Amino acid sequence: MPEGLTKEGVGALDETLDRHVGKNGLPGLVALVARGDDVHVAALGHKAFGDPEPIGRDAIFRIASISKPIAGVAAMLLIQDGTMALDDPVERWLPEFAAPRVLRSLDSSLDDTVPAGRPITVEDVLSFHFGFGSIMAPGPFPVQRAEEELGLKTLGPPWPPPDLTPDQWIAGLASLPLLDQPGSRWRYNTGASVAGVLIARAAGAPLGEVLRERVFEPLGMADTGFYVPAAKRDRFTTFYAAGSGDEEPHVLDRPDGWWAAPPKFPDASGALVSTVDDLYTFASMLAADGGRLLSAESVRLMTRDRMTAAERAESRIFVGDHSGWGLMILVPSSEGDQDGIPGGFGWDGGSGTTWRTDTSRGLTGILLTQRMAASPEPVPLITDFWAAAYAAIDAG
Repeated sequence: MPEGLTKEGVGALDETLDRHVGKNGLPGLVALVARGDDVHVAALGHKAFGDPEPIGRDAIFRIASISKPIAGVAAMLLIQDGTMALDDPVERWLPEFAAPRVLRSLDSSLDDTVPAGRPITVEDVLSFHFGFGSIMAPGPFPVQRAEEELGLKTLGPPWPPPDLTPDQWIAGLASLPLLDQPGSRWRYNTGASVAGVLIARAAGAPLGEVLRERVFEPLGMADTGFYVPAAKRDRFTTFYAAGSGDEEPHVLDRPDGWWAAPPKFPDASGALVSTVDDLYTFASMLAADGGRLLSAESVRLMTRDRMTAAERAESRIFVGDHSGWGLMILVPSSEGDQDGIPGGFGWDGGSGTTWRTDTSRGLTGILLTQRMAASPEPVPLITDFWAAAYAAIDAG
């Protein structure tokens, strides 16, 4: 297969991205497109509005839900070394879920429940089939109001981070009934937060420590973690809500804000920060069948689609028309429909981030911004980035 990026395509990519900088709450961005040994990085704009210094390739961003696949690799390492197995009931490590109850219907009161038909397994949690998560029907329902009162931050915007310890968070979630029987339905997000607590308890160490020792240090991901130390804060971006037209952008978080110290709840669903080069290292490991970190079988298990056609149709706003869900990661659909772009595996973040590795085309793309996404639907910047990234592939 020919490899490389065209000079014309790379130039067009930079021009496309540059048109978005400085508008609608986007002071800057860092993007990477790679094919084979040909790696192009664009660092455009600034870390914050009013900052005179150009943004650097080493800028640190809140990567939001791209945290999910990273925590997923930690889970796969624990499965690989026999600490836990996909079919293990999670109650071994999460006794809070030893006897879950399930709502009779979504609009039921919290005491209108039936027993779970079977235990929740590790696979249920990692594949987002454990029984709790995104609610697509109009609400709010009683369970949504109860979740909000508990401060779990799993069914709505995750910012500011939950003011709970992992033990408090999991106890709060387990005090609520499940929305579905375990294994019966895909629901986004909450499974990743549960996975973070599960990983920490199975490993016998805090999640941040597990990720550092098992993933970040072996891969050399020196700028990835749950907070930004003072010595690196000059590279940390300011986080904005998107403006509209000439509307001034609204600052959600500054470099000395929510990520300035280790969090009370290290949330595997979306609390990591990273750089474009750290994420490219991570993506390259998966593209190389795990490299020296994971076995090829672990990568195969992680990237196998576990969504049904009905689940895909119901959750199109999350996975689109041509993707599915593996274990903590977006993957190609098992139905073989890969007509849309981007293809391959990866994920997006609500902080304005996106990553895919399309092994069928040999392409990896990563785009990091500091502008919050208003919905799961990709904004024009994201769609323009992917169109330009694929156009930059050298077909010759």
